[in-house]
Formats: sequence, C-alpha cells, structure tokens
Amino acid sequence: MSVNIDLPILVVDDEKNMRSSLATVLGDEGYSVELVESAEQGLAMLERESFFMVITDARLGGMSGYEFLARVRQQWPDLPVLMITAYATPKLAVEAIKAGAIDYLSKPFAPEELLHAVNRCAERHRLLQENAQLRARAGEASRLEDIVGESPQMRQLRQLIQTVAPTDARVLILGESGTGKELVAGALHSLSHRRQAPYVRINCAAIPETLLESELFGHEKGAFTGALRQKPGRVEEANGGTIFLDEIADMSRPLQAKLLRFLEDGSFTRIGGTQELRVNVRLIAATNRDIVQAIRDGQFREDLFHRLNVVQMRLPPLRERGDDVLLLAEHFLKHFNATLNKHVKGISKGARQKLMAHHWPGNVRELRNVIERALILELDDEIQAVSLPDFKLEAQLHKTREPQPRGDESLDELLANFERELISSRLERNNFSLTRTAEQLKLSRHALRYRMQRLNISAGEDDGDKGGREEGA
Repeated sequence: MSVNIDLPILVVDDEKNMRSSLATVLGDEGYSVELVESAEQGLAMLERESFFMVITDARLGGMSGYEFLARVRQQWPDLPVLMITAYATPKLAVEAIKAGAIDYLSKPFAPEELLHAVNRCAERHRLLQENAQLRARAGEASRLEDIVGESPQMRQLRQLIQTVAPTDARVLILGESGTGKELVAGALHSLSHRRQAPYVRINCAAIPETLLESELFGHEKGAFTGALRQKPGRVEEANGGTIFLDEIADMSRPLQAKLLRFLEDGSFTRIGGTQELRVNVRLIAATNRDIVQAIRDGQFREDLFHRLNVVQMRLPPLRERGDDVLLLAEHFLKHFNATLNKHVKGISKGARQKLMAHHWPGNVRELRNVIERALILELDDEIQAVSLPDFKLEAQLHKTREPQPRGDESLDELLANFERELISSRLERNNFSLTRTAEQLKLSRHALRYRMQRLNISAGEDDGDKGGREEGA
C-alpha cells in the first residue's frame, strides 16, 4: 500500500522491544512514527506536534493507558486512539471502546491486524482532510479573471494585485459595500504562494460581538456557558494560508487589542485557556466604513490601522467606472443564462441607456441582482428596459450631503463627483428624459449631453422622450 499521510503516528509504550517492533512494522508500510515510553511524555508530545492517530499500551508506568486515553479524549476529541494490551478480556475491550478508543488489540497480534486498524485511521484522516478542503472550496478564493472591468482604475487595481499577491504583506481593502472587496481578497490569495493552503473568511459584522472572539481564536471546554467542548479558532484553520477579515471596522475595541497582539507574531490564546498558541497566516482586511472617521470617533484603534495598512487598495464605486457597467452587465448575463437555463442574447439599446444612467448605490452587487431579475422576467431575446427596475426606490439612497474628501481627491475631482451624482439623480427622476432633465438644470440638451460624456454618464440614443414598450414590473 502507498501511504501519503502528512502527519505521523504517536506510539506510547513502556516496553522498548514493543516500541521498536511497532516502529518497524509501521515504517515498512510507509508511515512516519514518533516513539515515547510514558503517557506523560505522550501528552507533552501532543502539545507540541500534530498526529493523525495514537497507539498506546493499556498498562504503562506512571499514568495508565486508560487515564492517558481520557486526557486525550478531553483535549483532542477528534484524535483516534488505538489501545493494545497483553491482558485482554472482553470486559477490558468494552471499557476501552467506551472510554473512546477507536479500536482494541490484544497481544500477541499479527502485523496484519495492526496495519488493518492503522489503515482504517489513515483512510479516516484522508476523508477528513478532503472534507476540509471541500469546505474551504465552498467559499473558494476568487481569481484575478473574476475582477471584470477595463476602466483605468480597475486596470491599475489588477496590476497592484499581481504585484502584491506573491508577498506576505498585509492588505487593507477599502470601498463601498458591493464594490468587490471580497473578490480582491480572494484574488490576492489565489496568486500567492499560499494558494494551496486554506483560505478562511470571516465577516466581522455578521457575527455577534460576544461570539466573534471565540470564532476567531477558539475556546476551551467550559470557558463559558455552552462551551461543551474545545473549539479551535478560524486562525488555526487558516494556518499556513490566508485569513480575510471583512468589515473589520465593526470589530469591538477589546477584540481589536487582541488582534493587534496576534499581528505581532501570530500568537494567541483560546478563550478560557492558558497555553499560548502560534500560527503562520497572512491577514487581509476590508471595510466599507470611513476608516479615518472611525479612528477620529474612537471606534477603531489607530495602531491597528497602521498594522493592517501595509498595502492599501481602494475600490472605486461603480458609478465612477464608466462603461464597466455594461461590461459587467454582459458578464452577469452570460452567468445567469447558464444558471437559469435562459437564452437571452444581449441587452437592448434602451436597457443599456437605463443601466448607464443609474447611480448604482449598491454597486456591482446591485447590478448583479438587477441582471438576474431581468433574465427571470425577460421574454424577448434581448433584455429590454421594461425588464429593469424603475430605480425609484434606489434613487432615494443617493447621498444628499456634499461629497466628503477622502484625503487624496482634488477639488476638481470632488466637483466632478458631485456633478455626476446630481445629473444621474435627475435623469432617474425624469425617467431618463434628456429634455426634462436639461430644463430642470437650466441647460440645453447639447450642454447636458456634453457634461454626461465628460463624466462617463451615457443615456444613449433613446433618451426616454420617445415611445416604446410600456414599463411595468
């Protein structure tokens, strides 16, 4: 049999000859083996290293094999233990299985009996590993190709991702909700040397504050009410790989302090525990909040910001990405054609005009939902404007206050953003009629079209003044 187990077997036996025999039989089969002569040494070894199973004699000098088994079951409940003894009786066998042993062998035993029991544990370990990998793939990291867009901002972003990904630098991703921060984090992992290792994501805003520390760093049995068993944290699950903390600005100040310590050297302590553990992970964080304002308001630690902000990536809102709106719409059209078994070939001119004129307060996520809805409703071979929402509710989500400078915007950029938001809002209120919008803004249609072209706002040829299919939901 070809053995491909990445973790060794721990053998605990106070008889030197038995230890040697077990090492030979298992070694010939391709297993790696660690040998100790007492339960006390075995527990110490388990604290330091990882094993996929333990073989122990029932009778040992000092702590007995049964006491050792009980300690192992308490601290490492998922670790299988095979018990062997020279004093086998049916009663002892039953006691061993009840105490948590995965199997029981009586001396003398044939090598084939031992290998059969060990091979079963090896297969169990493989299945658990595959299950963990499948679980990780359920939220598999995105790829660079998943970041769709040809605007200058998105081209620069992809280049920055390719440059930073191969390093272990921490990355802070900033941007409005729905701009694709999770896609960027996934691409950073996929292009890194850690891509074969786990990729773990935690949404700090989605987990109650009282549970977030336990989710992140784990807890010991009895640490709090309901802690019925030891639970490793997600940082342990991510060991060797990447952990992505989304909405990190929603993390409580006390937990921020613990995260700051973790970022020093990867060390942490489970809730209710005393043992200091250490992992090697790359940390990527993101938030849709104004991080500078959160620091000023005392809601986010400035020292933690500097720890996280080794490389900063800002994602532009969809309203500033020009024709990327249509590129993304085509991308989602192909995706939902496949998943919904539809055969819509394209997007009509009127629908394109409507998509380009919308302000997109929900950004790419909103656009994705809009295209999915359109494909569900559409009966023609092209998405028509009538199959899109009227965006009246979404228009109310526009910012009514003056744009706030981010620290890297010039006055011209601020004014352009304000002008873009104002024109987009008025177009939506007027059902994308250039005539009515121009009248309200005291502009000629020609002047309005010029401003729209300059600001990457497109209403196309069909400006909403002409007839067509009647709108309805």
